[in-house]
Amino acid sequence: MSFTIQKTSPATVVVRIGKALDFRNAADFKASCQEHTRAGVRHFVLDFTGTGILDSTGLGVIFSLYRQLTPIGGQVVFASVSRPVQVVVQLTRTYKVFRQFPTVEAAFENLERSSAGRPTGTA
Repeated sequence: MSFTIQKTSPATVVVRIGKALDFRNAADFKASCQEHTRAGVRHFVLDFTGTGILDSTGLGVIFSLYRQLTPIGGQVVFASVSRPVQVVVQLTRTYKVFRQFPTVEAAFENLERSSAGRPTGTA
């Protein structure tokens, strides 16, 4: 498993993708994210520092996570996007779906600020 997940608040985690998110580790990524979602995590910051490979399988599991979280007010954002990942983001127009931040800290602060005004739970 090349990625690591760090819980930064009760509702937010930072996923350090590592060298690759591709067909070799996409299933593990998806399972780990689903486990955190079941535990109440609603916001995922994907840290692409040093990531050299993001293939269609990896992108597919990110979209799967997005589709799971969006209806419940969650978010998936990208941070520290490496040049190879930026190429994929541009070619696939993924930038239209996932907000990008220059650093993990900027992404985390934005998520905390935007979720502070939202009520928790459902009415």
